[in-house]
Parts: sequence; structure tokens; C-alpha cells
Amino acid sequence: MAETTAHDIQAKEMNMLLVFKEFCDAHNLRFYLCGGGLIGAIRHKGFIPWDDDLDIFMPRPDYEKLAELWPIYGDKRYTYCRTSRDKIYHDAGASIRDEETTFINRHSVNEDICHGLALEIMPIDGCPKGAVKRFFQLMWAMTFALFNAQRLPDNKGKLYRMLAGCIYKVISKPSWRYHIWRFAEKQMSQYDFETSDEVTELIGSLKGMKLRHPRQDFDHVVYKEFEGYQIPVMAGYERYLRLIWGDYMQLPPVEQRVAKHDAVYIDMDNSYKNYKGIHYLVNERR
Repeated sequence: MAETTAHDIQAKEMNMLLVFKEFCDAHNLRFYLCGGGLIGAIRHKGFIPWDDDLDIFMPRPDYEKLAELWPIYGDKRYTYCRTSRDKIYHDAGASIRDEETTFINRHSVNEDICHGLALEIMPIDGCPKGAVKRFFQLMWAMTFALFNAQRLPDNKGKLYRMLAGCIYKVISKPSWRYHIWRFAEKQMSQYDFETSDEVTELIGSLKGMKLRHPRQDFDHVVYKEFEGYQIPVMAGYERYLRLIWGDYMQLPPVEQRVAKHDAVYIDMDNSYKNYKGIHYLVNERR
């Protein structure tokens, strides 16, 4: 693997974040740091020292507008990526990826996609009132995750993983999987973010899916220092962090202070295109 440090990756991620922020400001799109980036902003005023990525939340309306606007007006160094009929990223959300870098995840080594470093983006959706509607929203969300990501999940429990393996064997045609996840996505996201009393994250861990949040926590932002810049986070970040991580100001044990991604090859100085047939699509010709 090319010699790459966490600092090298973080520098590239930071540049992407600033370009993304400028774009969102120009087009009136809301976004906020989430995941390790949010903890980093509050606890470290920047990256968690051992972290190697950044995750973004966007309200569903802004998330869908981004899909329309970025390919037209976005910085051409960075490609908007999201699973479609023809391209499978094995991640249920969207991303902005740096075409001039290489970050090949193990789950995608057989895909002819953009393997550049990613700024991961996930929607926040409206949450319905009533237990029955909420139950079906969660069922559609799990169906979407299963057929959109098209890989055995690591963060939804052993039972879900076992069921997923069986379902993949039965429903194996890519066209079937595509139509299923497209329908599931429409069903799970039918509740309007702007008028719902509560909102929810339907892409990610099972724990995150189950949580409901007051919309006021997400319908506007506050700014926190991140690597010397003022970056938006959700207004209810304290309550959100406590729900997900408990005492989020407490550092994890030393043995857990490692990057979470399973990359087979990283190179921040050269495009992934140089490694086709070498580190991904190894059985394909250039």
C-alpha cells in the first residue's frame, strides 16, 4: 500500500469539506457534520486524530437537490456518486469522491466505479406518527438498505446478516434488486421533512434507524470550530450525541483508536484509475 498517513487523508477530506460547504452555501442547501466528524468538532475542534473519513447529514429535500445540482455546478475534481441501475457503490447513501485520489474499499474491489476518497452523505427523513406507519417505514428502510447496498451488513446484527445472505441467493438478478430498492426508497421517504414533528436517519446502523429526533434538532444549524473553520452541525447536536454515544467526550480505549474502514489500497497522490486491473477489477483488462 502506498505510504499514506491519517494526516494525508484528513487534509484531502478537509479540502473536500470546504468545497462542499461553499457549494451548499451558494445553493442554499442545509448540511451538518455527523458521526466521527461531529464528535471531532465538539471534542477535538477538528478531526478525531485516528479518523480517516467525514460523514454528512442532509435533510431529504436538500439531499435530493444535491443530486440534481452537483453534476451541473459542482467542482469537477469531485464526482457525485450514488448507487443507480448501472453503478453499485455498496453504500446506501451518496458521496462526493475525489477523482485524483485512491481509496479502494474491500467491498467494492469488483466494481468499475469511482474509487476516490469519499465525503459520505446521508439523508434525514420525516418520521410518521403512529406505531404502524413507523413500523412499515423501518421495514422499507431495511429493504432499501439490503437491495441498494447489496453486501452483507456488518452493523445490523447477526440475524439480519444471515437473512440477507439467504435473500441474496433467492433474488439474484440486478434488475430485480434495482426495482425493489427504488420502490422501497420511495416508501420510506414519503413523509415530508419540513412538516414532520420528528425526523429519523434511515441509512446507517440499526440503532440509528430506530431513533426518532425532534425536527427542531435538525431544521437549522449552529456553527462549531473544525480545523480552524466554522462548520455547521445540527442544532440538537448535544442530545443527538448522547443518544448515539453516551459520554461522547470520553476517549475510547487505546485499542479502539483506529480507523474503521477496510481499505485494500490507499494513495492520496494518484488517481484510482491508475490501479484498474491491479487493485480493483483485477480480472479485467484496462
